[in-house]
Amino acid sequence: MAYDKAEWHSGGEYPQDLPPENGGTHIGMFLAWAIHRGLEGEVLREDFPEELAAVRARQMTGREFLFTCCDGKLTRDDFSDDGNAFATAYYESEDEDWGYMPDYAQLFDGQGETLYHVDDSWANYDRLVTIIDRRLAEFRARRI
Repeated sequence: MAYDKAEWHSGGEYPQDLPPENGGTHIGMFLAWAIHRGLEGEVLREDFPEELAAVRARQMTGREFLFTCCDGKLTRDDFSDDGNAFATAYYESEDEDWGYMPDYAQLFDGQGETLYHVDDSWANYDRLVTIIDRRLAEFRARRI
């Protein structure tokens, strides 16, 4: 089952001035976060050890990994059990006050014409990672 797919974002009212890969920037940043926290799935560990190392070394962005290794799709296979529990609660959340997309939108609102204009950079990732880390801590505290 897919949490998200870049192709879901690059149709319809998607900005014509952007490449379709920009529809995966937000997905890739979440995936990079999971990789940096050791929450990636066994399938990724077995099939893409060099690429995982490149993400950890910041030689490949999460979006690049998403398209190179995951066909532009974020699925349950991409996460460990702990990673899936969090992704299900946070990434798929429909709560306007507690969820990945509301957090992403609040952080990057006004930084471009649309959220698809957010630059796929480590500087933007660094801004986002502290929010995701805080949400993971909140999630784990609620599970106790």
